[in-house]
Amino acid sequence: MKMTTEEAFVKTLQRHGIQHAFGIIGSAMMPISDIFPKAGITFWDCAHEGSAGMMSDGYTRATGKMSMMIAQNGPGITNFVTAVKTAYWNHTPLLLITPQAANKTIGQGGFQEMEQMNLFADCVAYQEEVRDPSRIAETLNRVIMQAKRASAPAQINVPRDFWTQVIDIEIPEVVDFELPQGGENAIANAAEMLSTAKFPVILNGAGVVLAKGGIEASRVLAEKLDAPVCVGYQHNDAFPGNHPLFAGPLGYNGSKAGMELISKADVVLCLGTRLNPFSTLPGYGIDYWPTQAKVIQVDINPDRIGLTKKVTVGIVGDAAKVAKAITTQLADTAGDAGRDDRKALIGQTKSAWAQELTSMTNEADDPGTDWNVRARAAKPDWMSPRMAWRAIQQALPQEAIISSDIGNNCAIGNAYPSFTEGRKYLAPGLFGPCGYGLPAIVGAKIGQPDVPVVGFAGDGAFGISVNELTAIGRGEWPAVTQVVFRNYQWGAEKRNSTLWFDDNFVGTELDEDVSYCGIAKACGLQGVIARTQEELTAALAKAIDDQMNHGKTTLIEAMINQELGDPFRRDAMKNPVIVAGIDAADMREQSV
Repeated sequence: MKMTTEEAFVKTLQRHGIQHAFGIIGSAMMPISDIFPKAGITFWDCAHEGSAGMMSDGYTRATGKMSMMIAQNGPGITNFVTAVKTAYWNHTPLLLITPQAANKTIGQGGFQEMEQMNLFADCVAYQEEVRDPSRIAETLNRVIMQAKRASAPAQINVPRDFWTQVIDIEIPEVVDFELPQGGENAIANAAEMLSTAKFPVILNGAGVVLAKGGIEASRVLAEKLDAPVCVGYQHNDAFPGNHPLFAGPLGYNGSKAGMELISKADVVLCLGTRLNPFSTLPGYGIDYWPTQAKVIQVDINPDRIGLTKKVTVGIVGDAAKVAKAITTQLADTAGDAGRDDRKALIGQTKSAWAQELTSMTNEADDPGTDWNVRARAAKPDWMSPRMAWRAIQQALPQEAIISSDIGNNCAIGNAYPSFTEGRKYLAPGLFGPCGYGLPAIVGAKIGQPDVPVVGFAGDGAFGISVNELTAIGRGEWPAVTQVVFRNYQWGAEKRNSTLWFDDNFVGTELDEDVSYCGIAKACGLQGVIARTQEELTAALAKAIDDQMNHGKTTLIEAMINQELGDPFRRDAMKNPVIVAGIDAADMREQSV
């Protein structure tokens, strides 16, 4: 069939059901964006391409449906890098469309030219450039399929002079591959280990959320064994939070209950996780990883198995399929060894941690430092971060989708949220970009318009995405709720300064004259300031009602003191030493 290259491109998108594009309009992509409306594709024109990419990530993570990001070649595309790498470590299958400078001029250093393939080589699971206009649909189809199979972003690079050409082409069929279900011997070995285990523990990762029926399959397996189920860092939605076997998140600011229970394991089933460092590093001073336990690691990507921890059995496969296969091969006596004592211990450990977490109001100082004592004295009537999180829990609906930015105050909240189903907790993941909270929750709301959504961010991280307030107030954009923790500092870096740099606060202080609430109002949105727990609970409850029933977006500034939680990486920092010394007198003026 004869058609234009842009028609072939869009027809391929339609065949894959890709309905949403996020970015900023540019001349290099206008031949296809021009026909998006006719195709049933919505283009969400954002304030910045970096936020657009994070919206795309939030949409796909909340729905399981693939979306795409697209912008002008060169500077528009370079702004996607952080978002694409974030999606890569979040295992989010996204389509990255990068219009390229024209073939006839590329290499001449022309307007908005950039080596776009090299730029994303370390950020995507697959990338391909269109070599000829007649191959545009074939290439796009392959890129989309690779993104789905790898559960990661994939890139198609299209020279802009390949548009508006008439070609004779057949739109390729979509061929879905069945995901692997694990090797026969590996499944049998894993089932035997778990059948004879005296204290089995399951650790669920993102793969359980991504796999169809993964959470349910892990629940059935856990109940068969009466094994406690921990979840990885920022994957609180990988097991039902109201289940008696749920032990909570491991790692940074996670659950002491989960850490104490997994430390007793003789067999650990790591289901759908690459065992990233933040899910296994010591927390609360507890070095909990059971070094003598047998470890079964299940991951769809064989390159991740055994990468960070010693593994007894590695299984390449879909988390749901592997969990079901292991369950069917368990011995009838599986889980019987110490079952009653184990169940009692799980309940006791969870109860003790719940009481401790409830009683935790203030952040502790390390020996020899007193910043948190000073912070409380400076603002005695202000909320502490944990007071704010308790207030939030009072108003947050069980069915809500939340996003959390990177940063100290959001990290303090890692132990608090739990969910009854997956695709509810969106966080920046191991790439750790600032500015994720707002755009991710906007993308989630676009994908799940009937579900309440709430984004969380510290005031430093929020400053990176604050410009999206200028975009999301337009009529076609859905209403969301955003909470900004306002303490006028880059908290994580400031905690590092108190521990290793003698309170030498370089670049950590924010402008106290800036009002995010005022900016929201200036953009036609609602802005509210909450100074107490009661005010924060009430403001959040009203904001969610306004979001769901009145179509209004609200930004809440939660005013908190400057207490600082545990540093992100005690293992990566150390006290500096002075050898040669530095003196300002050595600075010379530059000649002009």
